[in-house]
Amino acid sequence: MITKPITIVSAQEAVKAIKSGDRIHIQSVALAPQGLISAMCERGRNGELRDVKIQHLHTEGPAPYAEAEFEGVFQLESFFVGHNVRKATQAGYADYIPVFLNETQKLIRENVLPVDIAMVQVSTPDKHGYCSLGTSVDATLAAVENAKTVIAVINPNVPRAWGDAMIPTSIIDIFCEDNTPLIEAGFAAPNEIEAAIGRNVAALVEDGATLQMGIGAIPNAVLAELGNHKNLGVHTEMFADGLLPLVESGVVNGANKAIDKGKIVSTFVMGSKKVYDFIDDNPAVLMMDVKYTNSVENICRNPKVTSINSALQIDLTGQICADSIGTKFYSGVGGQVDFIEGATRSQGGKPIIAMPSVTNKGLSKIANILTPGAGVVTTRPHMHWFATEYGAVNLYGQTLQKRAKAIISVAHPDHREQLEREAFERYGSHFRFVTNKY
Repeated sequence: MITKPITIVSAQEAVKAIKSGDRIHIQSVALAPQGLISAMCERGRNGELRDVKIQHLHTEGPAPYAEAEFEGVFQLESFFVGHNVRKATQAGYADYIPVFLNETQKLIRENVLPVDIAMVQVSTPDKHGYCSLGTSVDATLAAVENAKTVIAVINPNVPRAWGDAMIPTSIIDIFCEDNTPLIEAGFAAPNEIEAAIGRNVAALVEDGATLQMGIGAIPNAVLAELGNHKNLGVHTEMFADGLLPLVESGVVNGANKAIDKGKIVSTFVMGSKKVYDFIDDNPAVLMMDVKYTNSVENICRNPKVTSINSALQIDLTGQICADSIGTKFYSGVGGQVDFIEGATRSQGGKPIIAMPSVTNKGLSKIANILTPGAGVVTTRPHMHWFATEYGAVNLYGQTLQKRAKAIISVAHPDHREQLEREAFERYGSHFRFVTNKY
């Protein structure tokens, strides 16, 4: 292809392209371009900008534009409430757009949220005039393809990931440079409860399954228990370091996948430098548009899709809250429903929701009814497998009373009597006949 010359400017010069009233898309997770963010915020402090909308998925690192000092200057409207913007969102200085992960790109491509400026980091351009979006393709590719202006930071630490991550430099308008190492997201070793959940979920994973893992300690705990499995594949929205030992041992080889056979398919990666290095120039890993990874039609084409996601609370009918604690938004809808539907339609698929039975304060995460204000992310009819440290139960096709019995059976023992009492009050005296005593 014909490439145009690249002119490098400073971050301060680059962000002069931002105008008051613009909507900015910031690349997600480890690739949020902190130099551009700092320069943009400096313009905001100087009174040069007003009413600038900012959108992104989860990002690692500082997110100063969400803080109270920038009220009226920047307004964050995120697709996911990460730890770095949680307090600001709960305080009302930032806001949240509830959306299925697969549709984040649709909001951009169909001009529901037209993007004026896309700010990204990319790998060093190759001799053919291509660079890579590295660890985060997700909805960022849609922003790059549709933004009026694309500002890209060339960073040699960005891995040269394959798949949809590869983009021509010709679609980038402004270039900067930075060699700051990518932000790493560490995951602690599973604690006793997480390890128990990992064992219970791993027991449900069959040889030849195609895996999807959500974010957090529990998916990593599950992966740690899969060392004796065979011929696992991966089609997921994200993965982290926990997958690497299974790849190195040959447990994950994608041999049984129906599409992208032998390939690991993901839309973003979140972890340490080790996992960033793993995807660098690795043709066995396809970093794809979220439109592809989270398409129910694509997910279900693989056999035995086993989706493993977590939650904040479940009620006795099987309703799952995964984005808020009561009225306080804590995370986001994400891709949970995308993959639950995909796994349900997959031949031999298993959608699994896994979580500890209690909070860190010992309160039950299993409740008769969801905390007032909590939203339902995964509905009753979506639910199949539910797992805690006390076991795993299948709710699919079960009546309300049988569901209540099953869910209570994997609740913390300290809370089972209260839950049974509440179920008795809800369903009447017949419930004792259905459940018996524990």
